[in-house]
Amino acid sequence: MHTKRCAMVRVGVHVSIAGSLDLAVDRAKDSGCDVFQQFSRNPRGWAYKPLSDEDCDTYRAKIRTTGIIPVDHMPYLPNLASPKPEIYEKSVPALAAELDRCGKLGIPYLVTHLGHHLGDGIAGGRARVIRAINTAIAGSDNSVMLLLENTAGEKNSVGSSFEHIRGIMDGLSAPERIGICFDTCHAFAAGYELRTDEGIADTLAQFDEQVGIRNLKVVHLNDTKGDKGSGLDRHEHIGMGFIGEDGFRRILHHPAFKDLPLVCETPVDDRRDDSGNIAKVRELAG
Repeated sequence: MHTKRCAMVRVGVHVSIAGSLDLAVDRAKDSGCDVFQQFSRNPRGWAYKPLSDEDCDTYRAKIRTTGIIPVDHMPYLPNLASPKPEIYEKSVPALAAELDRCGKLGIPYLVTHLGHHLGDGIAGGRARVIRAINTAIAGSDNSVMLLLENTAGEKNSVGSSFEHIRGIMDGLSAPERIGICFDTCHAFAAGYELRTDEGIADTLAQFDEQVGIRNLKVVHLNDTKGDKGSGLDRHEHIGMGFIGEDGFRRILHHPAFKDLPLVCETPVDDRRDDSGNIAKVRELAG
């Protein structure tokens, strides 16, 4: 028997845009998503095709019809913390363009990684991220919210601690346009405990003190192939990694998480597909 809470959990996956953008909505619906994440263009290149009015109208119509919540994710190549001018000077316009695309498509949230400082030091990386975000948002005349995603603590990464994210937020000139995407795999890999009620309470207390729980807008719900504090950004099926089923059951019943849009960026393999991970989340939330 499904409980009321299970019926209320809003969960989905990252879906492909192959063919055309609006097909992402169809794929999300077919997988049983309440929310889905996508790229708005090829994530592995700098070049992209502008959106046509028809692209936007078709996409918006499908979102209205299905009622599924869309979330966009920045492409892979931009690095907002890069000390290399040739990368940084392409990354800032890429962020501005993606905010613009989200506005045209009616997507409320754009998730961005905070980048890698490439050995130039955390302070320099953080200053570049602040400048990049302020520049991009100043040139954006919509209400799309940019969600800063915590990182896994891999070498030279910016934003793996809540204190580092706070340091970036303190420098931003349009705080009403900024929120947080909390990735469970990344937080765990960066050393935050998520397997016990005490650990979750402590992690969220630190999060609230540094970043503010009110700023948490979307959760990337991912298990992890690396143990706590490993710095390893390797996602695993829900319940099959080091956080485990019991950890996710506790996460999904915590009031800070249970009502937020939950996006699984989990593998698709012979053990489980996207629908299987969505079903597992609903089971553990029930």
